[in-house]
Amino acid sequence: MVIAGFAGVVAISIAASAPQQQEPPKLKNLKVLPKNIPFRELDHIMDTWAGSLGVHCNFCHARDAQTNKMDFASDAKPEKTAARHMFVMMSKINKKYFEGKKDSLGMVMASSVNCYTCHRGSAHPEVKLPERQRGPGGPPPAGTPPPPPPGQ
Repeated sequence: MVIAGFAGVVAISIAASAPQQQEPPKLKNLKVLPKNIPFRELDHIMDTWAGSLGVHCNFCHARDAQTNKMDFASDAKPEKTAARHMFVMMSKINKKYFEGKKDSLGMVMASSVNCYTCHRGSAHPEVKLPERQRGPGGPPPAGTPPPPPPGQ
């Protein structure tokens, strides 16, 4: 009887110390991503976006001042709105030019353009035009005498 009781106490203590399976958080305020997207897939997408821009969650998401936790549903930061616009733009480009095929959740399966295409790990990609190269109508190389006027 004592052994059975001891075994019961051991079994209960093992069960209590085992990690509990946490339920994923309820997703709120999804405007451009599918409302039925699984949490793991959303988390993967957010990690991909963060890596493509070289940022962390707090770049787009605000912290709740009372709880000191991230408020992922909040639209307080304009960067979150910008990310939504960029996602819509990217989706339209892929659909129009790259026949972006979608999976059952409406996500593009194999895109040809993504966040990293422009951002390359920078939150604000540099807008730079290429240097003008000599070509038809281009300026002559430095130190070259001007050509004679036409007809001479």
